[in-house]
Amino acid sequence: MPVGRGPCTVHRVEPLTDKQIRSSFVNSTKGEAARLKLPLDFAELPWEDLDFLGWVDPGAPLRAHLVVPRADGPVGVSLRVPAAGRTSAMKSSMCQVCLTGHASSGVTLLVAPLAGARGREGNTVGIYLCADLACSLYVRGKRQPKLRGRRHEESLTLDEQVARLTGNLDAFVDRVTSG
Repeated sequence: MPVGRGPCTVHRVEPLTDKQIRSSFVNSTKGEAARLKLPLDFAELPWEDLDFLGWVDPGAPLRAHLVVPRADGPVGVSLRVPAAGRTSAMKSSMCQVCLTGHASSGVTLLVAPLAGARGREGNTVGIYLCADLACSLYVRGKRQPKLRGRRHEESLTLDEQVARLTGNLDAFVDRVTSG
């Protein structure tokens, strides 16, 4: 839903039902979508602060999910999380969606099968994201990166930062769905 708060208009995710979430996935089978577990805190999610819904599947910790609001309805994307021990040796890294700097464990490479036949053939795209998928909360200052991570002081307004976040995420979802 568009929310105007100044010169930018941003899209926030509206509260979604279990059925809306499961039916939104573009790179999963219906069976996979039916088996995924919703976030443990689903009933208490701060919807008003979320630009997308993102979580690591509590029943399958090497899988993560994003549900992104789009003009024609939410789009869900399933992702794979690298197994432990396969993370980078970098001391710090930056999320490609919200541009929050984290200690190395705070950002992870997530890989999404492409939608459709190319995804079934094994083609994927990847993106470095906050490991907890809380980009919206970092941008709003409601969560702080651990250890050496930090949000850089920006001259952009909150709306402009959110517009950049959603633009970066939309570009990734476009790569998944154009597969």
